[in-house]
Amino acid sequence: MNALREYYEKEIVDAMIKKFSYKNKMEVPKIEKVVINMGLGEAKENAKAIESAVNDMTIISGQKPIVTKAKKSIAAFKLRAGMPIGCKVTLRGEKMYSFVNRLINLALPRVRDFRGVSAESFDGRGNYTLGVKEQLMFPEIRYDKIDKIRGMDIIFVTTANTDEEARELLRLFGMPFKK
Repeated sequence: MNALREYYEKEIVDAMIKKFSYKNKMEVPKIEKVVINMGLGEAKENAKAIESAVNDMTIISGQKPIVTKAKKSIAAFKLRAGMPIGCKVTLRGEKMYSFVNRLINLALPRVRDFRGVSAESFDGRGNYTLGVKEQLMFPEIRYDKIDKIRGMDIIFVTTANTDEEARELLRLFGMPFKK
């Protein structure tokens, strides 16, 4: 079993029960899933952009992403319905805990001039969104193998009812929030 999951089941549950005075450990919020999304504006001109983004995301997440397609046609963007415009992957279970561990302990500290992630990116229902400017922060990605630097959104979906509970949960996991 993953070390982060074991830590969650022992330390985090106890700390959350103490802070929020839950009646039993089943009330304690947990991370349900992590969704990684990469939007590709250049995909409409360059078909290889999707292929290379899918390869990068497969390396980062350890799981093959699905290609997202446009739902509507937008003439101003030269976009037709059904055109591929990005890729996303949903992580659950062991792969999710492994990714969260790598993100917090390996990738985020590699960002230059890193002072912490914003504590304001909660949606009001206990979910947290983190925007990343480049995929190079992950140690699995080789600089000479990429064709273009791409950003991605990482969404932590939790079972927390409030942002305060979710913030505390992610803080206990080790998420480096700005002070």
